[in-house]
Amino acid sequence: MTDWHIRVDDLTGEPTRALIALHLSGMHATSPPESTHALDVEALQHPDITFWSAWDDDRIAGIIALKRLDDERGELKSMRVADPFLGRGVGRMLLRHVIDEARAAGFTSLWLETGTPDDFLPAQRLYESEGFVRCAPFAPYVDDPFSAFFTRAL
Repeated sequence: MTDWHIRVDDLTGEPTRALIALHLSGMHATSPPESTHALDVEALQHPDITFWSAWDDDRIAGIIALKRLDDERGELKSMRVADPFLGRGVGRMLLRHVIDEARAAGFTSLWLETGTPDDFLPAQRLYESEGFVRCAPFAPYVDDPFSAFFTRAL
């Protein structure tokens, strides 16, 4: 069994930056620009965002971020598993890690926006399997056929 390591990431390492670039490229390939809500490295360095990366020894396996919306709510951002690690539970591990971190930070709910094209169905199923339910758009989002919105009480 792999000994995964999840750490807060300062976004300066090349493996992290490369996975963010791959994530952004994939988002832009499947959604029009006005419907692409993925954040670049600079935006992910905002003080209201905590960013984690998962590692298998020296290989990056996945990334995820948590944005503070207010004192009670957080938003999941930039969740991506590196291609060699797809189907190995990295996404679920990262999601559960952030749920635990959000609880520890005193949040009472988590929110997220994800895409609606078929490429996003595995992510949607993962969120639903971890207790997220579909909801209406939340600020700053608007109703968009390329977006699906989810929330989960903590």
